[in-house]
Amino acid sequence: MRRLLFAAAAAALTLGLAACATPTPYQAAAPSQFSGGYGYRDYKVDSTHWRVSFSGNSLTSRETVEKYLLYRAAELTQQQGFDWFQATDRATDKQTSFYGAGDPFYGSPFWATYGWGWRPYWGVGGPWGWRGAGVWGGWGGGVDIEQINRYEASAEIVMGRGPAPEGQRVFNAHEVVQNLGPSIERPKP
Repeated sequence: MRRLLFAAAAAALTLGLAACATPTPYQAAAPSQFSGGYGYRDYKVDSTHWRVSFSGNSLTSRETVEKYLLYRAAELTQQQGFDWFQATDRATDKQTSFYGAGDPFYGSPFWATYGWGWRPYWGVGGPWGWRGAGVWGGWGGGVDIEQINRYEASAEIVMGRGPAPEGQRVFNAHEVVQNLGPSIERPKP
């Protein structure tokens, strides 16, 4: 009975995780710890300075995180009634985690660890199916280690009106929104 309940719980968790297995869309970050708080955040430092960040889940590439940060900076600049912005302080952080995946139902019983046989294999982010139980004294062949990377990009921006200053690396907010807009993935309804 315990195995049946555990199997049902594992199946429900798997279906729930599969539904969430998409890159972070362009959205405001939720304050909830359950959702991971992925998306953009910004706050006003003074009348022309803002701090902007975008945090992606493990399926969101560094390139996408940095593109969404740039887009958010341009969008925010327009919302505040400015024409251009300059990133004065910019960084992209990488958080790496390692996860092990094995066989939650059978563990490493005597027959799996010290003999030949077949058993189901359960992997996090990997293939499902059947795998050999291993050889004498082995781990049973059911453990994988997976590296998970998450990126967060942040910048402090200065906003301005009118023509952009000469000789400085500034972005025209209207052009950034126009050029990047078609490639921005928004949440599905």
